[in-house]
Amino acid sequence: MATTEAIDVVMPQMGVSVSEGTITKWLKQEGDQVEADESLLEISTDKVDTEVPSPASGTLTQILVQEGETVDVGTKLAVIGGDGASAEPKPEVPEPATAPAAAESASVFDAVSTPPTADTVEEAQPPQPTPSETTETQSSNGKTFVSPVVAKIASEHGVDPSQIPGTGRGGRVTKKDILDFIESGAQAAPQAAPQAAPPAPPAQPEAPKTPAAAPRPAPAAAPAPVAPVAAQAGETFEPVTAMRRGIAEHMRRSLDTSAHVTSAIEVDMSKVSAIRAKLKKEYQESYGVNPTYLIFVARAATETLRDYPWINGELRGDQIVTRSYVNLGFAVELQDGKGLIVPVVKNAESLNLLGMARAVTDIAQRARDKKLLPDEVQGGTFTITNPGGYGTFHGTPVISQPQAAILGTYAVVKRPWVIQDDMGQDVIAIRPIMNLTLTYDHRLVDGALAGRFLRDLRQKLETWDESTY
Repeated sequence: MATTEAIDVVMPQMGVSVSEGTITKWLKQEGDQVEADESLLEISTDKVDTEVPSPASGTLTQILVQEGETVDVGTKLAVIGGDGASAEPKPEVPEPATAPAAAESASVFDAVSTPPTADTVEEAQPPQPTPSETTETQSSNGKTFVSPVVAKIASEHGVDPSQIPGTGRGGRVTKKDILDFIESGAQAAPQAAPQAAPPAPPAQPEAPKTPAAAPRPAPAAAPAPVAPVAAQAGETFEPVTAMRRGIAEHMRRSLDTSAHVTSAIEVDMSKVSAIRAKLKKEYQESYGVNPTYLIFVARAATETLRDYPWINGELRGDQIVTRSYVNLGFAVELQDGKGLIVPVVKNAESLNLLGMARAVTDIAQRARDKKLLPDEVQGGTFTITNPGGYGTFHGTPVISQPQAAILGTYAVVKRPWVIQDDMGQDVIAIRPIMNLTLTYDHRLVDGALAGRFLRDLRQKLETWDESTY
């Protein structure tokens, strides 16, 4: 039944560590009829891309946030039902009175506290400034309000968000703003400003009273991320998506955090190939899954990790964390190579070969259909990436933080291979060979340990026993 009351559609909480999301596509337009639980829009976070269902049946009376905009969790995105009048996101005149209360609970980074001067008092009296612009970016005590994600990035890089021009609503500093500011190299300016101010209080007694205005020119002096160069012949521009920006940030942080080393080994997949051919028809007809080489490697790797807890562990501060379980992540390509997500099969050690095939098929399909839940892309302890499906035979994957290692599986290629015949003589045979790589964090995993892991993994694959796995 269609609702006659106005129902708000808000940015959902997509996991504990996710505080904002980007509207990537509206699947319905203003005036369209929608049903409860029908897909209403697509959103993207740094964890997952997903569709948001409609909270009620009725008419989509107003869309408040447009495609491409990034907003905090809980932000009103649209209104279903009603006459659209309640969709106004801007509060009435009483809003300024509530700003101090909001300041107490907001996540903030302190600018220098500024007592009001005569000029600022005169500017505050006229009613021209919009209340939402005043309260969203600054409170009367000079503090700038930012999302937890922006606050975390600012803390890691020593940046004061109040010195960054915001492009969000009411001048709010968005995640894109602070990342562009950091990448431009402009972070040196805010670090130097606080040090320069203390030595000169006698000469400029008024300088400490206007800290928010003084640093503003610094980012303006580094316009690189703000004004892109006009396209030359043959060039096109497209915006960086929230997912791509999240991937870039995660990969860069991984390289800055872990000491990456990669070891490789060759595996004769003859026995796996024979068992796979035997099981393929049954698995496809009875269970609707394909027993790919990846499934065999995943099952064998899970068994091998039982004997190598450090490779399934992580460094957490000055502690080494090991587990009795394996949460296996699988890198899944999205959007024709323009996106990547790593859904996780929880407690993979409890799955047999068929169970592994079902689990991997399910999460891979739901990842491509944007049906994953945030918890399904978190908590991984070891990751497998499979570029071999496209014919590649070697690579050096980047570790997914905070894990200690990632396994790369590559194309199975028929090659001449030296084996021993029944008489113990060396002969050349044609065998299906797969390369495996293990990229590991050398802070925790030594080369010898990685080598033994790959050796044992190869042993399991080359001596595959159908009854065991």
